[in-house]
Amino acid sequence: MKTLVIAEKPDMGRTIAAVIEPKAKNNRSYLEGEQYIITWAIGHLLGLAEPDAYDPKYKRWNFSDLPILPEHFKIVPNPKTKDQLKIIGELAKRSDRIVNACDAGREGQYIFALIQQQLKMTQPVRRLWISDLTAESIAKGFSELKDSSEFANLTIAARARSEADWLVGMNASRAFTTKHKELLSVGRVQTPVLALIYDRQKEIESFDSLTYYEIKAEFQQDGRSYSGSWQGDRMTDKEKADLIANKVRGKEGRITEYEVKDTKEYPFKLYDLTLLQREANAKYGYSAKKTLDIAQALYEKHKVITYPRTSSNYVTEQNIEGMHKALHMLKSTSYQELAAGATPTLVHKNNKSICNPARVEDHHAILPTLKRAGTLSSEEQNVYDLVIRRFLSQFYPPAEYKQHMVLTEVERETFKTNVKELISLGWKVCQGTEEARKSSGKGKKKDEDEEAEELVSEPFSVDKDLDVLCKSSEVKEKATQPPKAYTEGTLLKAMESAGKQLENEELREVMKDAGLGTPATRAATIERLKKVGYITMQGKRITVTPKGRTAVELIRHAGVELLTSPEMTGQWERRLHQISKGEAAGEKFMENVKKFTVSIIEKVRSQPKASASLFEGAAQPTGRSRNGGTRESASSAGPRTGKATKTSGNSSNRGKATAPAERVPLGECPRSGCNGQLIEGKKGYGCTHFKQGCGFVIWKEYSGKKISHNMLASLIEKGQTQLLSFKDGDLDYKARIVLLDKEKGQLELERVE
Repeated sequence: MKTLVIAEKPDMGRTIAAVIEPKAKNNRSYLEGEQYIITWAIGHLLGLAEPDAYDPKYKRWNFSDLPILPEHFKIVPNPKTKDQLKIIGELAKRSDRIVNACDAGREGQYIFALIQQQLKMTQPVRRLWISDLTAESIAKGFSELKDSSEFANLTIAARARSEADWLVGMNASRAFTTKHKELLSVGRVQTPVLALIYDRQKEIESFDSLTYYEIKAEFQQDGRSYSGSWQGDRMTDKEKADLIANKVRGKEGRITEYEVKDTKEYPFKLYDLTLLQREANAKYGYSAKKTLDIAQALYEKHKVITYPRTSSNYVTEQNIEGMHKALHMLKSTSYQELAAGATPTLVHKNNKSICNPARVEDHHAILPTLKRAGTLSSEEQNVYDLVIRRFLSQFYPPAEYKQHMVLTEVERETFKTNVKELISLGWKVCQGTEEARKSSGKGKKKDEDEEAEELVSEPFSVDKDLDVLCKSSEVKEKATQPPKAYTEGTLLKAMESAGKQLENEELREVMKDAGLGTPATRAATIERLKKVGYITMQGKRITVTPKGRTAVELIRHAGVELLTSPEMTGQWERRLHQISKGEAAGEKFMENVKKFTVSIIEKVRSQPKASASLFEGAAQPTGRSRNGGTRESASSAGPRTGKATKTSGNSSNRGKATAPAERVPLGECPRSGCNGQLIEGKKGYGCTHFKQGCGFVIWKEYSGKKISHNMLASLIEKGQTQLLSFKDGDLDYKARIVLLDKEKGQLELERVE
């Protein structure tokens, strides 16, 4: 009998066959040689069954039937690919051994595990675990096949992830949908991602722009001209700014401080998938899904890059030789000049910015293979170019600069100058002229509070002992800017680093290496949010629709805010990782997921039904006008009355009113005998009975902390928040925010020594 090799996709199967059975007969759905039969899945051939597979009553969505908690999960074939599953089953009967050649990762392991389960395959299984599809890697992988038992824990983690997502997604979606009579999709990853977008949009809409003034002066010393910015508190008084500019113009001054220091900028890290998606979005406007699809084609179809669905920016010692071979290959391509100028000795096993085995999990960073790129589409070439230039930069020395800082005093007014003098471009030659210029700082937009910096390529110096002349001065009007709306690139970054802003220090530490989703699933999550109507694209910007807004608010106000927080998904990913390493039990994890699912149903059960008008209307505009005018009216401190007129981001629809927004209650007013509900206002949480004289309000910011919905609930129910970190000058301390006065909402800090 023969060995059956099961790849994840047809292209992969044919590529493997060309190496291990070059004379194999092509039978359309499989290839057969003397020793091996090579076939393939077409992605997921099977999936978890819908609820009605357990009981026909679940065909209709009824709240009374929830929660749905299967004892054992059923799997069903994908009807579109059931013929391929049948072929695998027939081939398995002619084989006495099996090789799992699906993608080397959690999802690839799961795809094979479901096929093995459905077809009841009992043959011994070996695992092919490789990071690229070059002939060399395939041959080496087959000579070093691993025992399937080494991946038993990874399979358990994969099943747990899928089944847990089913439990929460299926039950929560049905609960919110049947309660509010609107199709509301809820998921472990998609919901906190939606909440990220929602929160950013709320920040933008509530942003009050502040006008301020910058004072710039031009100085001259012995033929050398340089500019400086006035130093002092942010100037909001135009008259005072003009007085300073007039006072120093044409006057002599002196240099009070001059510092020069040498600095180096080292090459950026090699790409993981998320970083590649972010840069392709920034440079070419590609969606996360588009970049993933292109990278997958470069890997599977063209075989010119290694496995792209990686979360690592590093390589292992075993990859160093291959990197040197790839460099040599590039010397006979259009990258000849850059490859010839590289220094191979810079890439070695002791260079920890490149080679760090401890930071490589299943797959190393994305690298070029030894195969020269043939004919690529323009989009494929763009992504391939990003990978090659990032790869080549590792073989170049750091860029070198001299950093000049000058303090100039005129008429007792101080001006600061920062000049970055280029000494050597180093690795930045790999970026191309324009990119090298941008990454060096010239033309780069700074935040309002950052120091302006001038990049120069000619030598710069001043003499501290010589006087200077203020040739000119001017006042420039500026305005503080709101946070930027998410693009797919910046959203990917936020998903990757989700959890770092959590208030709980212990959990923040736990989640430092976790994020929302995985590199392989983040693009699909964004696409899902578009498909269900929660977000829309306005050019590159992502905007939340009224349906998306209402979904977040309903979930949070139901008392299951954990569903909208990175906290839960980060904990899950960490636990799944521990399960895959044999450090945690899958059964205990699933037991806790079921308890959480039950709690969701109970909390939604007691929630009042939302008005249908909340789901209607066009997407919200992002931002405010420069003069600080808002796009909706609301009371500044307490409750919103629902009279806000919302406008579309589309210019053709501006000014058209949509249904009034009804605010969702956040909890009972704690004022004795009031019986009102707390709702969210522009700057605080106030009571619905404010017209009857209730003055209770908790402001959204207290002692430098923003009062979140979670913190508000804790203040109302427990009278205090959890332990938080505060800063008093150079002193760090711990304290709780305590509700001191339940009549008015007055707060105070309770320090913990």
